[in-house]
Amino acid sequence: MTDADVAFMRQALEEAAAAEAAGEVPIGAVAVQAGEVVARARNAPVGSGDPTAHAEVLLLRDAARALGNYRLPGLTVYVTLEPCLMCVGALVLARVQRVVFGAAEPKFGALGSRVDARGLGLNHGFEVESGVLAEECAARMVAFFRSRRGRDLK
Repeated sequence: MTDADVAFMRQALEEAAAAEAAGEVPIGAVAVQAGEVVARARNAPVGSGDPTAHAEVLLLRDAARALGNYRLPGLTVYVTLEPCLMCVGALVLARVQRVVFGAAEPKFGALGSRVDARGLGLNHGFEVESGVLAEECAARMVAFFRSRRGRDLK
């Protein structure tokens, strides 16, 4: 983990806060190439009515538009929560170089928590760094769902 990883994860946490403010599960993501942010995204399935509107998928779409290519070699994706299987598939198809995530996701995480999609023999692999600002990322998720459960109980 580098100082740059921490700084970019803080930006992903800002996106997570914006997702939460919009009533979404607080997951944020930032795409970086050559040390520069090329795209930012947040979870949006609720507001968009699109079950695939995860932060990572939206991020890859924006990064591809910004860079003019659906293949994104050299791209590092920072995301506050371990990607699910759908998102790992999208990251593989985009040919990203590296994925850095904050908190592990024991229910749906596909980079080691629930399943490790890297062991499925996919045609592309990427580096993975986990646990960057994990406590902050996890605390945001816990607080969000705790507040939701409290609201449901009233």
